[in-house]
Parts: sequence; structure tokens; C-alpha cells
Amino acid sequence: MSHDAPAGGVLQSYVDKWLAVQPQQRVALVFVDPRRYPGHVALAALEQELLAAAYGIHEPQVAAAKLNWWAEELAGAATSGGRHPLSKVLFEDRRAQAVSQGRWLAPVLAAMAQLEDTTAVDFSAQLATAGRLHGALAALETAWWFGESASSLRAARYATLAHLLHALRRLQDDAERSQLPLPMARLARYGLSRGELRQPGQARSQAIKAQLADLQTAWREAAALPGPLSVFRALESRQHMALACRAARAAEPLAVLQKGSSGSALAATFAAWHAARAWRRHAV
Repeated sequence: MSHDAPAGGVLQSYVDKWLAVQPQQRVALVFVDPRRYPGHVALAALEQELLAAAYGIHEPQVAAAKLNWWAEELAGAATSGGRHPLSKVLFEDRRAQAVSQGRWLAPVLAAMAQLEDTTAVDFSAQLATAGRLHGALAALETAWWFGESASSLRAARYATLAHLLHALRRLQDDAERSQLPLPMARLARYGLSRGELRQPGQARSQAIKAQLADLQTAWREAAALPGPLSVFRALESRQHMALACRAARAAEPLAVLQKGSSGSALAATFAAWHAARAWRRHAV
């Protein structure tokens, strides 16, 4: 069996989609062996499926239909064992029964609610809005990895910040969407229209750097919050924080963001090993 998935066939395709978005997690799979922890990998792939439905489908009605299917699936999976390949793996694990049904449904309900969201007024409003979905995902993930009593505050904030950075990377592609990656106050401060978000320019670069500065401050503050991190969340956060720092120093920050991670494989491996040690200390 490959280290890239807990099982072959159909399930592999879902794990591959997750790894396509987060290729650095292949390093994490060395320490979170999919043969021993298939549910941990399936949960990460499920998170990617929900995010793809929430953000990757431009037609709200289509996205709502997809999310409604997931709501029905997760509501009944504890009893039926699930129909979807990811659900089947998850609900074969005793951890699934220990996680409340509310935690399973919360991310889907939050994703459905945010389909109607428009561009946030300011950075604080962005955090609050994105935090509903990404906080719910982090709460589910934390309960799975560490038990219902573990705090998800740090994981929730890290997940929210990672999303806001990912949205900033897609600034040009999402310039016509109802929910823009830059808040309204930032657009007004730098005199940017939607059309100007697609074009390089000093004002756009300054606005992106201001957004990155707020993200970096929020990441430093989040480090003091309580709660353990899954290996996958820890590695994702490390990569995103490093990317934000590099982009903030660059003359063309968006180009650096779009290029993505350029860290060494050795550093990523060490970070995954360190995250795995912390996980085993806190795991239930």
C-alpha cells in the first residue's frame, strides 16, 4: 500500500486531491502512517472536499446542493457507516463515534452559510467570517486527533489565517467574486477597484503587503492560544507563515505568493518530525 493513502482505488483519488493542494503533507505521511492511521488521512481529505465545495464552485446553487449532500451523509454515517469512501474509512474508526454529531455537521452548515457572504468590511471582520467554517473544521480535527476535551482555539485561528493567505494568493483569479480576498477598508485605503486587482501596480502591492502585515501579526498572536495541533495543521501553518514572511519582503508580493513554498525538504521533514512528537505527547 502506498504511503500516500490509507487505501487504494477510489479513496486514493480523494487523498490525491488533498495532496495536490498541500503537497508538503507527503512529508507528514512518513510520520502519520496511513496504514496505521487511515482515519487521520481520510479526515484531511474530507476537509479538502468540503473546502472545494465551499470555495471551488462558483454557482451558489450547485455548491449548496453538494454541501447539502454532505450534511445528509455525515448526519447518517454514524448509523449507516457511510456511503462515501471517505465516510466509510472514518466511521470504521472508533474515534468517529467519540466525536459528537454536531462537530461533524458544523463545518458543512458553516460552509452553506458562507455562500451568501460578501466582502468583509475590515481584517477583523474577515477573521470572524472565515473563522466560522475554518474554526468548525479545526474543532472537528482537534476532537479526532486529541479528544473532545482538547481546546481547538489555536488550530482554529491557524486554519483561518491559512485560508486568508490562500485567498490572497488567488487575488487575480477571484477579482470578480462576491467575497474578495482584501477587505473593503483595504481597497478604499489604496484606491483599488475590482479591475485593478487583476493588474500589477504599486497600489495593489501596497495593499497586499498591508494584508500580509495583519496576517503576520495575527499568526504571532495565535501562537499564544491554547490547544494542540495535528501534524497536518502544524506543517501547513509553518509553511504558510514562512511564505507570508517571504512575500512581505518582496517587491512583488503576489508573485512570491503565487510561486508558493520554496523551503528545503530537510527543514520540512524536521518540522513534520517535531509536530509528530508533539502529537504523540497529547494524543488520546
